[in-house]
Amino acid sequence: MNDLNALKGIGPKTINTLNQIGINSINDLVTFYPFRYNLIKRSLIDDLKQDDKIIIDGKIETIPNMFRIKKNLDRMSFKINTGTHLLNVVIFNRGFLKPKLKINTPISLIGKYDKKHNMVIASEIKLSFLPPTEKIEPVYHMTYKINVNSLKKYINLALDLDYEIDDYIPYYLSEKYRFMSKKEAIKIVHRPSSVTSLKQARLRLKYEELFVFMMRMNYLRMDKKNKIGLKREVDYDKVLKFIDKLSFSLTLDQMKAVKNIYDDLISPKRMNRLLQGDVGSGKTIVSFIAMYINYLSGYQSALMAPTEILAKQHYENIIKVFDDKVNIVLLTGKLKAKEKKEIYKDLSEGKIDIIIGTHALISDNVNYANLGLVITDEQHRFGVNQRSNLKNKGYTPDILYMSATPIPRTYALTLYGDMDISNIKTMPKGRKEVKTILKSEKEIKDVLEMMLNELKANHQIYVVAPLIEESDKVNLKDVGLIESNMQKAFGKYYNIGVLHGRMSNDEKDEIMNKFKNNEIQILISTTVIEVGVDVANATMMVIFDSYRFGLSALHQLRGRVGRSMLDSYCVLVSDYKTKRLEILTETNDGFKISEEDFLLRGSGDLFGIKQSGDMSFLLADVKKDYKILLKAKEDSANFLNNLDKYNDQGSINLKRIIKEASNLD
Repeated sequence: MNDLNALKGIGPKTINTLNQIGINSINDLVTFYPFRYNLIKRSLIDDLKQDDKIIIDGKIETIPNMFRIKKNLDRMSFKINTGTHLLNVVIFNRGFLKPKLKINTPISLIGKYDKKHNMVIASEIKLSFLPPTEKIEPVYHMTYKINVNSLKKYINLALDLDYEIDDYIPYYLSEKYRFMSKKEAIKIVHRPSSVTSLKQARLRLKYEELFVFMMRMNYLRMDKKNKIGLKREVDYDKVLKFIDKLSFSLTLDQMKAVKNIYDDLISPKRMNRLLQGDVGSGKTIVSFIAMYINYLSGYQSALMAPTEILAKQHYENIIKVFDDKVNIVLLTGKLKAKEKKEIYKDLSEGKIDIIIGTHALISDNVNYANLGLVITDEQHRFGVNQRSNLKNKGYTPDILYMSATPIPRTYALTLYGDMDISNIKTMPKGRKEVKTILKSEKEIKDVLEMMLNELKANHQIYVVAPLIEESDKVNLKDVGLIESNMQKAFGKYYNIGVLHGRMSNDEKDEIMNKFKNNEIQILISTTVIEVGVDVANATMMVIFDSYRFGLSALHQLRGRVGRSMLDSYCVLVSDYKTKRLEILTETNDGFKISEEDFLLRGSGDLFGIKQSGDMSFLLADVKKDYKILLKAKEDSANFLNNLDKYNDQGSINLKRIIKEASNLD
């Protein structure tokens, strides 16, 4: 039983809504896990300090006063009697509860305690007293399609069904680690009764995710099919002459990466290399040289970028480097049908040497005459299937992945153990370091003055709104507030644009192109600004509530500026001075930052907000759960080496995954 129609009282409209947020089955619903937990436990008011978290219950003492600040913002205030204290209460955007909040109504409050003013600044009101004992309350991501209470109701309905879910842990490993059943673990994650059982349940589910992931990685490493490549004969002197003709010199790290790739391409072994380097370190030119080596050997090259704007940027840059003898084309979804048809024909007939594009490169209509090299830029932005579909377009093409997200060596060897790795650590000569400055909200006037100086110099500025995990709606409210303030400060003389997650790809491209062409001077964004897009004239990045971002994410954002010889700045606005913010003011080295990020996030807090990791897992985080990952790596290798020994249901399910992976390759 895995059909959403099995849920009683849920009609087609609700099922359609669930489908829109990626929940298509009972399995999807029960694995829509909480992202954190609240430990509901009454606070002892006399033990609390200023701004401590408070969880308290009592009865309403005064009729609530409500004040509407503006259209989407209201403020409600009243007093509560806890039996020992009379406290002032303030809560925002809960005006709709006022009719239910009558004198003597029992309520519970969760929020922050302002001891100086004897006040609770509440974030949540519950219309009942707290339970007599501690309670662990799961907290789910909100979606704009469905409210959290409804989602909880549907999950609980599903948990009570006799649904089927595949277990991917072999019996001998479940016995070895004394794991509970998967269904029991899932139930506990949604209905925790104790911290101990919750940790055990999460450990079991995390281990399974990481075990399956590492089994795939180990299989790819062991699979002999992946080792047979194309043999080429290319004179390295021709490569050096090509490099000498460039208008700039390559760094030592770039030259080492080129030699690594050359050695891979001329060997009979299939190249499977990850080229990682900091933002602006010059990975792209190395990939162009790789395509030149491939061109000399008579094979076609394909470079797949995650967005049309980035694909176009690569195309514009590569035609400056190659001469007219090399036929280079750009293939994106926006081309007219006639233009696409002509490209498909030329590609299949071998008239095109290099093709650059988006996922359009892997559409069914695209056939290559002799694809020899596949390059994916920002490889983590593509799914495994997308990358495999591209490499399957040729007989056995060599593969080069590029990533601007440097990760620690030990970490890289574990996650990308089936790949060889080239690192570019040194930056090109003449590239200035971005100066990073930490400012508090009280110093916003200084920030505005710094922005004005850049604008007066005819430079452009990125402004990033805070990312709030729980709600996109809050994101948009925040960006609207920031836009309003920026319009007041600069709108009279400068153009301001906004980019957010609910825009269509066409709308995003239009805004980014306007910013690239300096038709917009200040770009406010709620999303991570397009990775890799160069706007040389952008010299300042202002990030509000920067403490909400991970260290690597902040470094990636900072990398959007400093793309030229101009002095550039990154301003981190935060009232909370954390260690990771201080690290950013001390170094621009992405590899050092990744090491620090790994150390800072090496152990997670079950009752803190989960920061998403580099890999896409439902519960596991490869940084926080690194020790589990290493154990899963060891166990999965042992399982693959002894496949014939195990025939329990978990092992059978794993063998099915291996067969699918084999067909994928």
